[in-house]
Amino acid sequence: MRYTGLIEKYKDRLPVSENTRIISLGEGNTPLIKLQNIPKEIGKEINLYIKYEGLNPTGSFKDRGMTMAVTKAVESGSEAIICASTGNTSAAAAAYAARAGIKAFVLIPEGKIALGKLAQAMIHGSTIIQIKGNFDDGMQIVKEIADHAPVTIVNSINPYRLHGQKTAAFEIIDELGSAPDYHCLPVGNAGNITAHWMGYTEYCEIGKSKTTPTMLGYQAAGAAPFIKGSKVENPETIATAIRIGNPQSWDQAIKLSKQSNGWFDAFADSEILAAQKMLTEREGIFCEPASATSVAGALKDIKSGKIPAGSSVVCTLTGHGLKDPDTAISQCDQSAMINVNPTLDEVKKAILDNM
Repeated sequence: MRYTGLIEKYKDRLPVSENTRIISLGEGNTPLIKLQNIPKEIGKEINLYIKYEGLNPTGSFKDRGMTMAVTKAVESGSEAIICASTGNTSAAAAAYAARAGIKAFVLIPEGKIALGKLAQAMIHGSTIIQIKGNFDDGMQIVKEIADHAPVTIVNSINPYRLHGQKTAAFEIIDELGSAPDYHCLPVGNAGNITAHWMGYTEYCEIGKSKTTPTMLGYQAAGAAPFIKGSKVENPETIATAIRIGNPQSWDQAIKLSKQSNGWFDAFADSEILAAQKMLTEREGIFCEPASATSVAGALKDIKSGKIPAGSSVVCTLTGHGLKDPDTAISQCDQSAMINVNPTLDEVKKAILDNM
């Protein structure tokens, strides 16, 4: 059968009925890629997989939650949705609102959104409201505005978002035959790690897997409230997707971390960018900086033995690298771009000189 999106595939596990009008762009069904070169390089026997969520329709995992949130908004009769966003949520909200034929309003922090994400929100026709503040400021306004304007909030405080996002765990178990030993995720607002745990526990309860994974949440050092133990007033990191100081799913994330015997850690921007570059150069997988935080964390814990040899480990890459092209280009060796005249001899020389 033709794949038509995660709601159709997992309808029996989601809050929809036969009469629900499904708003979908064919999201989900993203590849689970087993890394080949990096495990050899670090000299560890490990089954390390990448769940490449950057291959969703708008380039991030947010599509999983947005298909559910917008579907339920339309079902309730809503004609407009609203979100605060560091970029990916705004892109997904704008696209799914366009698909549904309703209006999208997105609040973004001025000057703090990657260019690729801003382009998506704009081209899909949403109304963009830039605020002179950060994501947490925007989130507070969004939580209040619903009492003053006829809009449906589609941030992760919308419970339907988490139902959509939990399907990533379903897909992993469906493919591997059981849950991995460890699941590593970047953590900003903490909705995604919460949703994954929902998915793993649900599938375990119905016998699809005999186990649930240890859940590992990794943050950027400049936006690490789980490490600090309190909210961060002015979060700063190159990893814009997780530049959040006051996670909305704080309590749920702390609870699931304890239940799964997991832990949190944080990484400097330089470590995050190094992991991003390693993935692209060693495995051919291009993700945005925030996504690479999960890999930075996994590699650190694998090398230290905290994640034992022989384990199966899944790292979620939350967004595609083209979301933030400026950061990617800034890391590249400009000398790798060679300018020559359009002649066979000059092109041949350029190739041989750089073999």
